[in-house]
Amino acid sequence: VSRCRLICENKISWAPTENDVIAVQPTEPNKKDLPLIGWREWVKLPDLGCKGIKVKVDTGARSSAIHAFNIQEVEKDGQAWVTFEIHPDQKSDKRVISTQAKILEYREVRNSGGKATLRPVIVTPVTMRGETWLIELTLANRDDMGFRMLLGRQAIRDRFLVDSGGSYYGGKRRLKRRKKAKPKGQSPSN
Repeated sequence: VSRCRLICENKISWAPTENDVIAVQPTEPNKKDLPLIGWREWVKLPDLGCKGIKVKVDTGARSSAIHAFNIQEVEKDGQAWVTFEIHPDQKSDKRVISTQAKILEYREVRNSGGKATLRPVIVTPVTMRGETWLIELTLANRDDMGFRMLLGRQAIRDRFLVDSGGSYYGGKRRLKRRKKAKPKGQSPSN
């Protein structure tokens, strides 16, 4: 009979001595050590050719989704793949990225209105705050939504803490701006 059992059954008060061994339960990683992200961030999707897309971090959504259109299932080396296009820029359809990925599965997903649709699911690396990892990403028509991509809780679980009032902890995307043309007749020194 163990000493601990005797102590517990007899309700004896006990303090550990230097000869006692105390077992400690393993714990989850300290959540305080996880980096912070805001409710909106910039990510890269390197395998899809996307150097930057603004995402809404949504802990209420289980899965992640990206706005995709012209979705076509194709066979490649005997496996199901999907070709599709994305508009990476919010509120703009000027820039189009044509890409492809292997289909993991089709999954029934409920949108914010509660309507269920069957969507293709792909696995792709995502980069945020200097860290790259694989996520499952559903392809959906998000054209009417404010953000072209939604980053759900499965993608960020045990990687980040979310500050629901903060934004762009990974930094804002720097847009290249065109230089304004100088009026005719001005010298470069003006």
